[in-house]
Amino acid sequence: MDEAQVSQVRRFNRVVTQRVGALNDHYLARDRSLGEARLLWEIGDGREVRALRTELDLDSGYLSRLLRSLESAGLVTTDAADADRRVRTVRLTRTGAKERALLDQRSDALAGSFLEHLSDKQRVRLVEAMAEVERLLTAAMVAVEPVDPTHPHARFCLGEYYGELDRRFDTGFDVEQSISAAEHELRPPAGALLVARLRGEPIGCGALKLHADAPTEIKRMWVAGSARGLGLGRRLLTELEAYAAEHGARVVRLETNRTLSEAISLYRSSGYAEVDRFNDEAYAHHWFEKML
Repeated sequence: MDEAQVSQVRRFNRVVTQRVGALNDHYLARDRSLGEARLLWEIGDGREVRALRTELDLDSGYLSRLLRSLESAGLVTTDAADADRRVRTVRLTRTGAKERALLDQRSDALAGSFLEHLSDKQRVRLVEAMAEVERLLTAAMVAVEPVDPTHPHARFCLGEYYGELDRRFDTGFDVEQSISAAEHELRPPAGALLVARLRGEPIGCGALKLHADAPTEIKRMWVAGSARGLGLGRRLLTELEAYAAEHGARVVRLETNRTLSEAISLYRSSGYAEVDRFNDEAYAHHWFEKML
């Protein structure tokens, strides 16, 4: 890791935390911290506590302390679901809704103060830079890891993958007509399925079929529309290649449909060479190979 880059990130963090008032226990001149104010905003019309914990990546003990503080101030109520007492939902009280609205107004004013003393060109530069920083920070928050093909997140990704192919292919898509990538083929030692998650939610996947006497196959590459533009397709491809290499593969292969122009562009720019047909995939028009 480049030390100069790390130092720049730390300088940026110091400026931002001071500028947004994160160092002040009375955020936006109210009698609560930034953490409590953010929690009020996220609760909105009501949220499950575990969803808040996952989305904000908060320690359960710290989140409980924040909620107790908001409850004691009369801003929120927390109730257990009738069907499952372990599932708790937090909602704003009428006072909490008014406080959230006030914080919203003051947040707008704070954001406006960032731009107030800049020229028009500087404002455009700052806003564009912030959008780019947001994209890159979001990309850095994505976690990619192997999961069992029967995991709900794996099944969600595969279902979305099949659905997108069915919508985009001229002939539709029937998984039964495609070369298999069944659960047992995507489970070690036969293969692997990687799932990408953002704030605990599945947003992409990619799979491998490992072979002792043949090139490894890359299968089931999919990225959610909401996550496109984060470089996730390239990251998944890189991590699949690394996994394959760690398990002895020297060559990886994949095939794709001509409709998937963005995938074709990704493969070519990632060092894949187009080769002759090497299988009978019914939906493929292009075959690619890469030496690891």
